[in-house]
Amino acid sequence: MDIKDFINSSNIALYMRELPVEESADKALFPNKKQLGTELEFAKGAKKKAVALKMSTFDVATKIRALNASIDVQRKEMPFFKEGVGITESKRRELINAANGNNENLVQALAAQLFENYAGLIEGANIQTKRMRASLIQNGIINITSNDGDIVVDYGVPAAHKIVVSGTKWNDSKADIVSDIKTFQKVITDDNYPKPTTVLLTENTFNNTFRINDAITAHLRSGAAASSLILSEQDYINFCKEILGLNIVFLENGTYIPEEGLDPQPYYTDGKITLMSGTTLGYTVYGTTPEEYDKIYGSGKLDTAIVQDAIAITTMVKEDPITVDTKVSQIVIPSFERADEVLFATVY
Repeated sequence: MDIKDFINSSNIALYMRELPVEESADKALFPNKKQLGTELEFAKGAKKKAVALKMSTFDVATKIRALNASIDVQRKEMPFFKEGVGITESKRRELINAANGNNENLVQALAAQLFENYAGLIEGANIQTKRMRASLIQNGIINITSNDGDIVVDYGVPAAHKIVVSGTKWNDSKADIVSDIKTFQKVITDDNYPKPTTVLLTENTFNNTFRINDAITAHLRSGAAASSLILSEQDYINFCKEILGLNIVFLENGTYIPEEGLDPQPYYTDGKITLMSGTTLGYTVYGTTPEEYDKIYGSGKLDTAIVQDAIAITTMVKEDPITVDTKVSQIVIPSFERADEVLFATVY
């Protein structure tokens, strides 16, 4: 048995394609877009201007490992992330012995362990991408820190479109949420942009604001038939649609591990809302990794396959000791074409 016949980029890519794909708000708001180049000037921000990027060398962790990333600020290159995992000589020997002994169950068990590791690498790539999109959705900027440096991308959101509620906070039952939202909507329409029709927030934020609000609850109970009913979450969602013209979109409660050894962190923070119109905000822009470029335009000697349209999987056989190293790489950053049209508010 040749280890390359089993551990290769095509088999890993096939394994990944058979795994279920989770849909989320950040993917819908920033659909994927592939480009040949790696220059950040392709990722536009407010007023369609090129985005300025400041970044130093850093590692971004998957659940148990760190991703290496570097960027040439002078050339405005998009961030490049990569990480690898190897098969030890002993693990390789176990796999070959199982195959030669026709022990199908053992082969499958060993294979499952190996391919789960590769899936973890790709999960790490997706974690980094999701982390950037989530920061953009709630804050209008990307500001990611690590032990080795920071990645900061300012998309030029107007200062007037970033608001911190200075009066009664929304988690106070006496807050005038309706008036605040109408003010937020007017800020956008006064700048000649479409009136926001969607509010993005965590479900905890919704429960801690709309559902405890005295005025909104009183309105829902004002009908004779409703006065004795127990109000549901859907009642408050319908109120937002009918009275404020806003669709409620809940941001997921998922977490990630930012650095090895650190506790899980939420992608989204409670107490913040984002108002927008339309269905998308920009794109998740993927560049062409060196590995993919070599596969298409170079020597073609690398064993490389592409998953999820842009993430490169490359396997390499080393001779002493005999191992197979697998690395995953991506070049990615969100663009934000509609940065001028969105309002970000911290409500408590």
